[in-house]
Amino acid sequence: MLFLPYKMLVTVYITNYNYAAFIAQSIDSVLNQTLQHFELLIIDDGSTDNSKEIIENYRNNPKIHIIYQQNKGLNITNNIAMRMARGKYIMRLDADDCLLPNALEKMSAVLEKEDSLGLVFPDYYYIDKDGNITGEEKRHDFDTEVSLYDQPAHGACTMIRLAFLKELGGYNESFTCQDGYDLWIKFIIHYKVTNINESLFYYRRHRNNLTTNEEKILSTRKKIKEAFVNEKFNTPSTIAIIPVRDTFIGNVNLPLYEIYGKTIIERKVKECLKSDKLKYIVISTSSIEIKNYCENKFQNMPRVLIVERPLDYAEQHVSLNQTILQTIALLQQKNVSVQAIMTVSIEYPFLKYDVIDEAINTLVLFKSDAVLSVRPDTRSYYQHTGHSLQPILGQEKFTRLEREALYEAAGGIALSTVENILKNNRVISGKISHVVVDEQAAMEVNSKLGLIILRAFKELMF
Repeated sequence: MLFLPYKMLVTVYITNYNYAAFIAQSIDSVLNQTLQHFELLIIDDGSTDNSKEIIENYRNNPKIHIIYQQNKGLNITNNIAMRMARGKYIMRLDADDCLLPNALEKMSAVLEKEDSLGLVFPDYYYIDKDGNITGEEKRHDFDTEVSLYDQPAHGACTMIRLAFLKELGGYNESFTCQDGYDLWIKFIIHYKVTNINESLFYYRRHRNNLTTNEEKILSTRKKIKEAFVNEKFNTPSTIAIIPVRDTFIGNVNLPLYEIYGKTIIERKVKECLKSDKLKYIVISTSSIEIKNYCENKFQNMPRVLIVERPLDYAEQHVSLNQTILQTIALLQQKNVSVQAIMTVSIEYPFLKYDVIDEAINTLVLFKSDAVLSVRPDTRSYYQHTGHSLQPILGQEKFTRLEREALYEAAGGIALSTVENILKNNRVISGKISHVVVDEQAAMEVNSKLGLIILRAFKELMF
């Protein structure tokens, strides 16, 4: 028999808060594993339903340890489990999810083969509140297909080498959600990670899921990235370019359109100035009217530079590359060191400076060549073949949930290292990572309807 320096091979812990309807299925899915060399911690975080009554039915099982506590939150609970664990590996299972029978055997076998491996995670099925399969999350093979690590493993059902987790200090208790994202960044910085291209658990999607709270998730991810970059990395010298042309919507010139006392261009510049990661904000325009306005409006702002753009650079069909190269050359003449260039579009007036900071942090954390602001696109697309409309990208095979792997550019931010721009002659090239913007930031104003919406949401402009 193989000697193990641990009392258990795997510690599984189930976190529960008012999931009485699902927790028995979750517990049973652990007890029925093909690999039985495990312990199970059940941690109830102050449930007010009949969860305790169900949990107590498992009190006499020698594999199970039950902990009742009062509303400590996920990351504190994660650290409690980490300190109690006697396994070589540890894995969280949410009380509304459940494992396939071979999940522990498959994941622990991968970790057993390679001592330098920090964590492993599988694909998974989506199920509804009744347990019906609604989709499947499939990831690229980390051993052969992945070099960009900006898509994290799921926070639950990821098996982690406990010694490495303790060495990294466990979970950051200042974050109330997105424990998996914080953990992911810690591990990709220090250790190797991998996956199993096989679905090994059921992830339940229902109204009570924390993952339905997009605003909280995106906000927490920004804070996690910021914390890591501030602690461990240097921020590249970054310049934002706001390319501005006369853009008429009816008789309104959008950049100079005044709403609640400020023009669109003024609002965009002042939002960019809130970012201390931007060294300069460059307004590049071929419009004499806009140039004169900006020179007057921003004359006392040393971080704002006005650059006259040649008319042929400003044509609709011309890429921004010539504008960017012009800006780089001008900054070099001023002996300004530039490592990264960001273009910021004025057509997205609701985008806030924290997305600018997040894009720069993302470039650093994931060692990207470029970063694009996006929204998940779950719509179906069709093309006309001459005979009929046909779905493109094989989308007839996918559920709506699975199509979250598709993205549309939104928010108006594109960021690249200068090295990448000079090498590939364009911004969005090389190894491209992404930041997800919320629906508000993704709203583009390019029509009369957009102007009406803009005026209707006064509170969002301040």
